[in-house]
Amino acid sequence: MESVVLYPSPGMGHLISMVELGKLILKHHPSFSITILIVTPPYNTGSTAPYLSRVSSTFPSISFLHLPTISLPLDSFHSPHLETLVFELLRLNNPNLHQALLSISDHSTVRALIIDFFCTAALPVAAQLNIPSYYFFTSGAACLASFLYFPFIHNQTTISFKDLNIHLHIPGIPPVLASDMPKPMLDREDKAYEFFLDMSVHLPRSAGIIINTFEALEPRAVKAISDGLCVVDGPTPPIFCIGPLIAADGGGGGGVPECLTWLDSQPKRSVLFLCFGSLGLFSEEQLKEIAIGLERSGKRFMWVVRSPPSGGPSRRFLPPADPDLNSLLPDGFLDRTKARGFVVKTWAP
Repeated sequence: MESVVLYPSPGMGHLISMVELGKLILKHHPSFSITILIVTPPYNTGSTAPYLSRVSSTFPSISFLHLPTISLPLDSFHSPHLETLVFELLRLNNPNLHQALLSISDHSTVRALIIDFFCTAALPVAAQLNIPSYYFFTSGAACLASFLYFPFIHNQTTISFKDLNIHLHIPGIPPVLASDMPKPMLDREDKAYEFFLDMSVHLPRSAGIIINTFEALEPRAVKAISDGLCVVDGPTPPIFCIGPLIAADGGGGGGVPECLTWLDSQPKRSVLFLCFGSLGLFSEEQLKEIAIGLERSGKRFMWVVRSPPSGGPSRRFLPPADPDLNSLLPDGFLDRTKARGFVVKTWAP
């Protein structure tokens, strides 16, 4: 038997996208078996158990292997960025990953290990076992282009992005103000910056990169990557655009969600969608500013709102409470915008 092992990071969006990739692989290679490794983190990522249960019952060729839980004291992390914790968690999981791959190899030939970019630490484990490693990049080609070019930018300056008052000219995407780069990458002295740089260095060293996009959506970025413009000091691995991968039931289940029913009732191409991922959290002040902007815009919108992060360093990675929209948003906002807006609590399919 031949198998492919998928290794997602724990974030809900990353996990569901990886599961959908497994379905796509089976569609083209139905004789394969798919094993998806599940890491249980010590922080909130949303509930995926119902979704995984439905996948297991519907796709018998997809199995889930839960790796042993890693003890990770949350208050020992001085970086304010959760991404640091994710990278470190997956690095510490390498012994569990090694054992899992050995176990799977006992009864099947592992043709490939496909990893999330947070799982970069897995590359030497796969290499030790002579298993080809591929990245599955769950974001778009423009974001991938910026990561591939990141090591070159890093070597051109000793100043942190947050202190650079210049535009970065990255092949395939419009100029980006240095201080507008992703927050974990703004400070060169932050551990998160180090992890992202290491990931960006290793991306081209994989056997290939699978991207959750399609060429017609991002032709400029895809061409820049494919032409080798983003990797300055070496070859670019093969690029595979296989998106968009979308869970048929949105990862939820239990009928059509109310927000989708509302969306279907709106005019085509009229709704602005605001969603910042399962880890995207804003302060109460920021939420109110977003609300004011939406109301003043006069545009139709769907907005996914999560509670502000818990206070205190020991609580910043704990699950946030269900958002109280009436207290978090400006007085009367929901009533004034109900004819053209829809606010979703915590998670949208």
